[in-house]
Amino acid sequence: MNERRADPTVRVRLLEGAARLLAEEGPSALTLRRVAAEAGTSTMGVYTHFGSMPDLADAIVAEGFARLRTLLAEVPPTGDALADLAGLARAYLIHARRNPHLYAVMFGSASLGRYRPRTADERERGRDTFDAIVHAAERAVAQGRLRDGVPLDIARQLWAAMHGYVMLDVAGYFRDGGAEHVLIPMFVNLLGGLGADRAAAKASIGTLAVAAEV
Repeated sequence: MNERRADPTVRVRLLEGAARLLAEEGPSALTLRRVAAEAGTSTMGVYTHFGSMPDLADAIVAEGFARLRTLLAEVPPTGDALADLAGLARAYLIHARRNPHLYAVMFGSASLGRYRPRTADERERGRDTFDAIVHAAERAVAQGRLRDGVPLDIARQLWAAMHGYVMLDVAGYFRDGGAEHVLIPMFVNLLGGLGADRAAAKASIGTLAVAAEV
């Protein structure tokens, strides 16, 4: 019987199991038998859903960005672009907490070894998720909430800061008060440095106050 048809969850288990192996043990652990055992399926199941181990590694990255893309899409543009930026940051944090192994593979904190992206197209995978931050930065400048600047540069600064926070959060360094004492002040300081009124910025990014409850 076709394993894909028999159990539609096998593909997801294979992706998540392979991501765990990469994140926790590195690319040498990504063997056919280990992946099948992690997913509770047969070795043939790997080939049923993925043509090869490199295809599986590529699919892990694609799955991670697909899940992130879904969460970002739940943050619609509003008349307050700073609130939108905060909403996107919260979605980013939720994604990393829900999918820590996928996140590690997506952004390279897990060594991919011979499975690392090689072509320009592979390295650009998931770029549209970053574009959501760029578009929100564009709106913030257009609304006069941030000083005139290059939205791409603004987005890069916010993304870099958020990525650093997320890595430490997922590692367990902000068990108590991370949102209140680190994340929100960090965002206010960054937005203030980019020309935002600090009091107004703090009011706009209230969604981050519940980040620790996710």
